[in-house]
Amino acid sequence: MQPATAVREILNPRTGQRMRFLQTAADTNGELLRIETLNPPTGVAEPLHVHPLQETRAVLVSGTLRFVVAGAERRLGPGDELTIPAGTPHSFVNDGETDAVAIQEARPALRTAEFFQTYFRLAERGELNDHGSPSLLRFALLGPVFADEIRLVSPPWPVQRVLFALLGPVARLRGLAPIDVR
Repeated sequence: MQPATAVREILNPRTGQRMRFLQTAADTNGELLRIETLNPPTGVAEPLHVHPLQETRAVLVSGTLRFVVAGAERRLGPGDELTIPAGTPHSFVNDGETDAVAIQEARPALRTAEFFQTYFRLAERGELNDHGSPSLLRFALLGPVFADEIRLVSPPWPVQRVLFALLGPVARLRGLAPIDVR
C-alpha cells in the first residue's frame, strides 16, 4: 500500500473542487502542506471551522474567493493573500462566476492531506449530504481522527467530544470504519 501522501491530485465529484498536492508532510519533514486548489463557482460556503494547531495561508492565482475569518469578510482576487492564525474560525466560498485557483498552505502539515483525501473519497462514494457533510455516525468516527487538523466551530468542541465518545461505538457496531485513503 502507498502512503496517503503518495496521491498527488484529488477531485471532489460533488463540488468539482480539485486539489493538487505540491508539497506534503512527506516532502517537508512535516513542516508544510502546499496545495493548488481549483474551486468552481458553487456559491456554497464550506462549514465554519478551525485548524487548532495550524496557521493557514491562501494566495489567489485567478478568480475570486470570499473568506470569512473571525467574523470579518474579505474577498480575494488574483495576487491577494490571506494568513489565518491557528484556532481562528473561518470559511470560504467561490461565489463568483469563474473558477478560482489558489495556492493554500498549512503549517505544520500534520495529517491535513489525509483529511482532504478522506473527505473527497466520501464524496466519491456518495456519502456526503446536500451540505457536503458526512452522516453523524461517520462524523463521530472521523472527528477524533482529524481533531488536530480541523474542527467544526459548532457545536462547541467539548460537545463534539462527548458526541464522538457516545456515537463512535454505535458507528463501529453498525459496521462503519474510518475511510482508508491508501
